[in-house]
Amino acid sequence: MLKIYDDMLVAVRLLRGVVAAIEKRDADLARQLKRAGSSVVLNLAEGSGSAGGIRRARYRTALGSARETLACLETAEAWGYVRTLPDGLIACMNRVVGTLVRIAA
Repeated sequence: MLKIYDDMLVAVRLLRGVVAAIEKRDADLARQLKRAGSSVVLNLAEGSGSAGGIRRARYRTALGSARETLACLETAEAWGYVRTLPDGLIACMNRVVGTLVRIAA
């Protein structure tokens, strides 16, 4: 299992309060953020149990979902749904994206 699996679980835990804040203003965006964050974790797990092209495909899907997670956060911030994000959240997400960019290519 990749170390970023644990990083992403930390990020999901940090997202709980953010999702709750967004949900009060935009339930659709909150659902999208939850789906995207969960998708990263699930595809990392599935990819780690796969081989060859299937593994790469799962990691590419995880990368897309990680980028979508970041886009949801940026959108929520732009709309003013959240003012600050939990310490370490963006760093976790950047580690996940950076690693997936290297291994999913």
